[in-house]
Amino acid sequence: MDQTKRQPRRMGWRFAFLAVLVAVAISGLVRSLWLDVYYIPSESMEPVLANGDRVLVSRTGFHAEPIRRGDIVVFDGRGSFAPLNSGKGPLLDSLAAAGQWLGLAGSDTTYVKRVIGLPGDTVVCCDADGKITVNGGALDEPYVFGGDSPSTQVFSAVVPDGRLWLLGDHRSASADSRSLLGAPGGGMVPMDRVLGRPVQIVWPLDRFAAVPRPPAAGSTTENGQ
Repeated sequence: MDQTKRQPRRMGWRFAFLAVLVAVAISGLVRSLWLDVYYIPSESMEPVLANGDRVLVSRTGFHAEPIRRGDIVVFDGRGSFAPLNSGKGPLLDSLAAAGQWLGLAGSDTTYVKRVIGLPGDTVVCCDADGKITVNGGALDEPYVFGGDSPSTQVFSAVVPDGRLWLLGDHRSASADSRSLLGAPGGGMVPMDRVLGRPVQIVWPLDRFAAVPRPPAAGSTTENGQ
C-alpha cells in the first residue's frame, strides 16, 4: 500500500523536474536566438534607459535592417570596452551569470550605448555651436541628457571598417568610446560584437515603454552617410 502511494509521488516530482528543465531549455533557446533580458546597471543612457531598468533585447533586431546611426545597441565589450580576460573566477562568474540571466544584475562585459559613428565616418567634437559632427555635418541629438553638452572632451576619430563609435546619452556620466581614444582599438567596437537592440522596457512597470529607434533616412552602414 505504501509503495503504491510513493510511486505516484515519485512520478509527480520527476514530471515537475522534467517540466522545469524543458522550460529552462526553451527559455535559454529563445534568449540565445531571439529575445533576451538585460539589466541597465548605470545612468549612462538616461533619460531613455534608467539605472535599474530591465529591457527586452532583440537578437534579430539588425537582421532585416543594418545598424543605423542613432541606434541603441547592447554589445559584448570584451576586447574594446573591457579586457578580454574579464572575470572574477568560476564561482563568482557563475553567480554573476545567473543574476544576469534572471535580469537581476548587470554585466561587467556587456554594455549598452548609442551608435554615433558607422564604418568610414569621421566623428569630431565639436563645431562652433558645440555639436558633434559626423563627416562635417552637425548631429541633432535630442536624446542627450538634459543639461549635458554633447561632449566636454575634444576628439577626432575615423571609424574603421567593421567598427562602431559609441556614446552614452548621459554624456557626463558615461564611459564610452571617448574614454578609450588612447587604448588599443581606440574605443571602436567590432560590429560582430553587437548582441542586439533594446526594444522594450519591461520593468519597472511605471516605465513600461517601447525603446524608440531613429528614422532610417541617411543612417545605414551601407552608405555611411
